[in-house]
Amino acid sequence: MAKKFFGKSGDDLVIPVPRGTVLRDPESGLVIHDMSDGEPFVAAKGGKGGWGNVHFATPTRQAPRFAKSGLPGAERNITLELKMLADVGLVGFPNVGKSTLLSEVTAARPKIANYHFTTLSPNLGVVSVYDKSFVMADIPGLIEGASDGLGLGHDFLRHIDRCRLILHVFDISASERPDPLDDIITINKELAKYSPELADRPQILVANKIDIGYSDGMLEEIKRYAEEQGWQLFLISGIISEGVPELMQATAKMLETLPPIARYDEEFVETAADTNFNVEVTVENGVYYVRGEWLVRLCNDINFEDYESLQYFQRVLRDKGVISALENAGVNEGDTVDIYGVEFDFMY
Repeated sequence: MAKKFFGKSGDDLVIPVPRGTVLRDPESGLVIHDMSDGEPFVAAKGGKGGWGNVHFATPTRQAPRFAKSGLPGAERNITLELKMLADVGLVGFPNVGKSTLLSEVTAARPKIANYHFTTLSPNLGVVSVYDKSFVMADIPGLIEGASDGLGLGHDFLRHIDRCRLILHVFDISASERPDPLDDIITINKELAKYSPELADRPQILVANKIDIGYSDGMLEEIKRYAEEQGWQLFLISGIISEGVPELMQATAKMLETLPPIARYDEEFVETAADTNFNVEVTVENGVYYVRGEWLVRLCNDINFEDYESLQYFQRVLRDKGVISALENAGVNEGDTVDIYGVEFDFMY
C-alpha cells in the first residue's frame, strides 16, 4: 500500500519461571542459561522481518510488484530445571527434625508430622539474626541410594547444589535409627556420589532431639568425627528451641566468610542455521518434485505475475544449484517441475 506501510511486530511470549531456574538443552544436558539474576532471557528469537516492495524501488522502477517475506521465528526444545536459591540447606534422613527447625527460626510453616517423608518438596524461609539475614531451605529427607535416584533422591539433591552451607541434621537420641554416626556418614557418601563438590561444601553438624536423651559414648564418637572433618557440632532440641539461637548465630557468622550463591556458566553453543541450501529431487509419474526448506520461503516471496520477480526466481534456482540437481536427476526440456505446489515446464 502507499505511505510505506509495514507489518506490526509480533508480541513477546513471556513465560514466568521461578528465580534459580536453569535452562538446559535436552539432548546434551548443557546449560543454556541460569535465571538466577532475575533478568529476562530470550530463549527463542522471533523471525527477522521481511522487505516490502518499497525496498526494491529504484529511479526506473518506482512501484515494484514484488516483496520479500520475513523469516520464521526460532523453535527449540528446552528443559527447565529448578534449583533453589538458598544460603543454607538442611539435610538428613527423614523425620530427624529439619522441618521443625525451619519452623522455629523462620516464618515458614512446613508440614510437620511424626512419620517419614512428611516433606515432599523443599520449603524456604528467611532467618534473621540481629542485623543479618539468610535464606534457609528444608530439603526433603534423603535415604541411602538417593544419589542413584532412590526415594526421589535426584529431585531432592539438586536443590542442595547452590547452598553455600549445609546444616546436617541427625537424631542424636537414636529414637528411630540405631546409629546416628552411621547416618551422618551415609548421607555424606550420598552427597559426594551425587556431586563431588558437595563433599567439600562447608557443613555444621546438628544433633537434634537432645530432649529425648542420648548416649554419651555415641556423642563422643560424633565429636571425634566432627573434629576430623573440621566441622562444628551443635546440640539442639528443635521442638523446645534449646541451642537453636546459638546455632543460628554460628550459621550467620560462617556465611560471612563464604562465597555468594553459585551461578551456572552457559555451556551450550547454538549451531548456526543451515545455509547449505540443500535440495532433494524425486520423480513420480514423470513429475520432478523439488524439496528444500529454504525453497518454501523463496516461493512465498515470488510474484509469478511480475516479470522482474520471475527473473529473480529463475536466477536463484540456478545460483543455488536447483537447476543442476534437476539435470542430475535426468530432467528434459518440457518436463513438469513441482516446487511446493508451484508447477512449471522446465526450459533451458
